[in-house]
Amino acid sequence: MSESRATPGPAPLRYGYGTNGLTDLRLDDALALLADLGYDGVGLTLDHMHLDPLAPGLAARTARVAHRLGELGLTVTVETGARYVLDPRRKHGPSLLDPDPDDRAARGRLLVTAVRTAADLGAHAVHCFSGTAPPGTDPDTAWKRLAQELRPVAEAAETAGVPLAIEPEPGHLLATLDDFHRLRAAMGDPASLGLTLDIGHCQCLEPVSPAACVRAAAPWLRHVQIEDMRRGVHEHLPFGYGEIDFPPVLDALAATGYRGLTVVELPRHSHAGPELARTSLAFLRALDPEGAPPP
Repeated sequence: MSESRATPGPAPLRYGYGTNGLTDLRLDDALALLADLGYDGVGLTLDHMHLDPLAPGLAARTARVAHRLGELGLTVTVETGARYVLDPRRKHGPSLLDPDPDDRAARGRLLVTAVRTAADLGAHAVHCFSGTAPPGTDPDTAWKRLAQELRPVAEAAETAGVPLAIEPEPGHLLATLDDFHRLRAAMGDPASLGLTLDIGHCQCLEPVSPAACVRAAAPWLRHVQIEDMRRGVHEHLPFGYGEIDFPPVLDALAATGYRGLTVVELPRHSHAGPELARTSLAFLRALDPEGAPPP
């Protein structure tokens, strides 16, 4: 083991699988599958088929999920990338950047609900993203809206003791690591604001390698998503179908001391979700610099 990884002493990477890639399964069946396969946890996307954040009885339903996670020995992170949870006609709409303040407030309320749900589940982070700037919106206005609308969410996260992890997303206002630092500075560097790093997105559009992105992001890393991807093409691919060299990425993650979940993110592959969950974990465990062999 190298000296850099001996200080402070890396733990084995902890893997999860995103429920947005298991939408053909009931949530309880998805959780049981992941536990049986040997996953450490789950990236739980709040959506109509899996812990609907807008349906009645959320607190009771959340308590049942928390109990089930405990029975199965799974940890959890809460993700908020459901495509049509707020508006059945607008993908990821409304967003924090919309011109209508009521629309922005709807997204903000959803994120605060996600924070509270994450706290009730004992999640290690709650994920979010900026959204795309609406047509005709100048960049300065978009950035001001994003900082303004995220402040109460960050405050709720601080109160709940759950880190808020915003994800650079290709095509969104906040698309890169540099954009994350712009937002962090605009908000006054709140302690609760961290980063979701999607390894595929690093391959897609960052100027440095995914492993270098991990090292650069380490101080703010609160959540990690992982899949294969090709340069310049925002398409989440199963491992081995893209261009990413994964051993340096996993080595870099282990060296950071990151203790959260590294969640496989294949939202367009639910038709093959159970098999991809199996093969994905086998792939990662075989390469993990500190991990155990697949079960």
